[in-house]
Amino acid sequence: MPRLRNGPGLSCLALVTDGFGCSGGIAQYNRDFLAALAATPGFSAVAVLPRNPGERVGMPERVVEVPPHRGRLGYAAAAFVAAVEDRPDIVFCGHLHLAPLAAAIARVARARLIVQTHGIEVWRAPSRLRRLALEAADLVLSVSRHTRAAVLAWAALPPERVVVVPNTVGDRFTPGDGAALRTAWDLAGKAVLLTVGRLDARERYKGHDRVIAALPELLAGGHDIAYVVSGVGADRFRLIEIARRLGVAERVRFAGFVAPETLVQAYRMADLFVMPSTGEGFGIAFLEAMACGTPALGVAAGGARDALADGELGMALGRDDDLAAAIDRLLSGPRPDPLVLALRVRARFGRDAFASGVQRALERVCPPA
Repeated sequence: MPRLRNGPGLSCLALVTDGFGCSGGIAQYNRDFLAALAATPGFSAVAVLPRNPGERVGMPERVVEVPPHRGRLGYAAAAFVAAVEDRPDIVFCGHLHLAPLAAAIARVARARLIVQTHGIEVWRAPSRLRRLALEAADLVLSVSRHTRAAVLAWAALPPERVVVVPNTVGDRFTPGDGAALRTAWDLAGKAVLLTVGRLDARERYKGHDRVIAALPELLAGGHDIAYVVSGVGADRFRLIEIARRLGVAERVRFAGFVAPETLVQAYRMADLFVMPSTGEGFGIAFLEAMACGTPALGVAAGGARDALADGELGMALGRDDDLAAAIDRLLSGPRPDPLVLALRVRARFGRDAFASGVQRALERVCPPA
C-alpha cells in the first residue's frame, strides 16, 4: 500500500468499485472526482483501492491506485491496513455498496467520511446496515437533484449534509467534422440517430427499444434514418429481434464497443443523440454528445433532467410523450450552432465548474484554514 504521508496537507483513502482504467459512468465519475480532489489546494495525496481491475493509465498527480484485492475479505483487510498505517484525513466511499466498510474504516482512522451516491442504488431505501453507514457520513454527494431527493426521503440526514456535485465532461469532447466516420460506416446522406449505453437486460430503462419502435413512423414521414447503437451487452439480441419484427433491421447498426477516439467522431457525425432513459443517475452521454455540438433528446426523468438542464441544453420529453414526433421535430427544424451548444455545456458542466463544485463540497467537511 503506498504511503499517504508524503508531505503536509490532507490525505484521502478512496474505496471504489471501479477506478482508473474501468469503463462506465461510475468509474468516470470516480476518476473525475478524485483527480479534482487531489488538485484541490491543501491536499497532498489520494490513495485509491478499487474492487474491480482496470488498466491504470494517465494517473493524475498526487493520485495512486493499488491493484485490486481478491474477495471481500482481502479487500476489507487491505482497507483496514491502509487506515491503521496511514491514518487518512478523509475516507471517500464511491458506492453505497461499500458504505458499511467505509464507515468502519473512517471510525478506525478517525477520518471524515464522504459517501458518493449515483442513481438507482439509492432511489429506494437500502438495507439497514447501508442506511446506518450512509447516515454516519459527514458528507453525502449526489450526482443529481433526483438522487439527492431520493436519499433524503429515507435517510435521517440534515439536508445541508447532502450536496449535488454533477458529472463533468472530458476535454476531448469538442465539435468537429464527423464526415469521415459517416463514410466509413456507410451512413452518408442519412439522418443519423445515436445512442451510447450498455445493452444490459438490467438497464432496459435506457430506451433503445423505444427508439427502434419509432423508426417505422419516421421512415413513413420521409426521413432516411439510420440508428447507431454504441455499447455491448446481451440485450443486443432482444433489440435485433425487435428491429427485425418491425421491418427496420437494416436501419439499425450495432457498433459494439467504440474506442474513445472513435466515440468522439460518432458524436460529431450524429444528427441527434437520443436516449429516452427513465433510470439515469445523471446521463453523462448527454453531456458528451452536446459538448461535441450534437443536440440531445431525453426524458425528464431521474437525473437526466439535470444533464439536459431542464430543457435548456437538450430536449426533455415527458414519459408518455410521442418519441417519434419529437425526433421528427428536431430533425426537421434548424440544428443549433454546434460551437454555441458546446460552450453552453462547458460553462455549466466543464472541468472548471466541476472543480469548483468539488472544492465547495470539500469545504463543508474540511473548512479552509
